Amino acid sequence: MIDMMDYTRKLSKDEINAMPLRRYEGLVRLVRSHDDFAQALDYLRQEPVLGFDTETKPTFRKGKINAPALVQLACADRVFLLQLTWMPLPSELAAIFAAQGIVKAGVSVHDDMRDLCRLHPFQPAGVVDLGLAARARGISTQGLRNLAANFFGWRISKGMQCSNWSLQELSEGQITYAATDAWVGRLLYLRMAELGIIGGQR
Repeated sequence: MIDMMDYTRKLSKDEINAMPLRRYEGLVRLVRSHDDFAQALDYLRQEPVLGFDTETKPTFRKGKINAPALVQLACADRVFLLQLTWMPLPSELAAIFAAQGIVKAGVSVHDDMRDLCRLHPFQPAGVVDLGLAARARGISTQGLRNLAANFFGWRISKGMQCSNWSLQELSEGQITYAATDAWVGRLLYLRMAELGIIGGQR
């Protein structure tokens, strides 16, 4: 029996900033071509749970909306970063997004899926929004950084969030930031499933 009070307490900004900083330190594969994607596809199809996120070049003009420039997918032992600046959204990836048997877990994922559907039509399935799941259980803060602090006791950096994701050559900081977000999404899904907060799949 879990005590949800351990997870529903709202952490202050100072409390989170005092926590140790964590980032993804595993294998990252940049996907910039169909050949790169063909090598990634077998891994993605075999994973029952994928941490998922996208990054979009920020816009400062009212009414202008940029398309996603990067898709991040975290597997058990590696993270794939698909640079849509270099290549169109592959139909095989759209099929993964539409696969009920493969969980795609992250925060605000329905908005991300809607934006990706504009690039290649598909019907999203197997999508788990960790923020909505947290809210349903009375957890007052649903952002990725806050959820990581609540469930793991460490913080992640959001310093690169508003950088230019449409660059063909991403910086090391951008790569680490993007991989970390997808990695944390997968970890949170598994932890929340273990605690019975969401229906789990491993």
